[in-house]
Amino acid sequence: MRARRKFLRVFPGGFRDETYVDWERNYKWEAHRRWEASLGKSVFERLIKERRFEEIAAAATRIESRTNLLFSFEKMALRDAVKSPAGARAFALALFDFLHGGDTMEARFSRWVEAVAQLPRRKTRVLTWPLVTVFSFIAQPGTHFFLKPTVTREAARRYGVELPYASRPSWPLYKDLLAFVGRVRSDISDMRPRDMIDMQSFLWVQGSDEYPD
Repeated sequence: MRARRKFLRVFPGGFRDETYVDWERNYKWEAHRRWEASLGKSVFERLIKERRFEEIAAAATRIESRTNLLFSFEKMALRDAVKSPAGARAFALALFDFLHGGDTMEARFSRWVEAVAQLPRRKTRVLTWPLVTVFSFIAQPGTHFFLKPTVTREAARRYGVELPYASRPSWPLYKDLLAFVGRVRSDISDMRPRDMIDMQSFLWVQGSDEYPD
């Protein structure tokens, strides 16, 4: 109830509030629409078959760059990691497998984490929770959650949940995160959250300094 009150104090119209849509939802949904146009499954698959890995990496980073989801140092680390043909190839193949592969989500997420860990690194590490979760969140907001650890863990704490955490991304921790988000979504189902964009925004309001109590 505290979480509801805080969210509705900021956005009285809930997830349909005009200010909410303007501040929190629109730019994330627009990123998803750009992804569908540039890297939807059929387009992504064709580019893979044509071995246009650098084009895939460039499109993905360009779409993300128009959001404020990653920190500037993460954006720079990603650009450096996919600059080489080998880095772009590894990134593109692993991301397609994660989004569209036939294995369990556990297997696909674990392979994605390992692939990101192996990407070329110039200065800043590439393997962060935000970087590992941002593209699936943009591509498949009906399924995947974007994790900013500090804010999300603070939101969970205020919700009465201690999320297990380690700085290295892993499936068990991502599974726990999805379970927590699913619990919150069930609790606020009458507010009609549409997808993980609404859920990420709801929890962001709870834990971010941008929205003080």
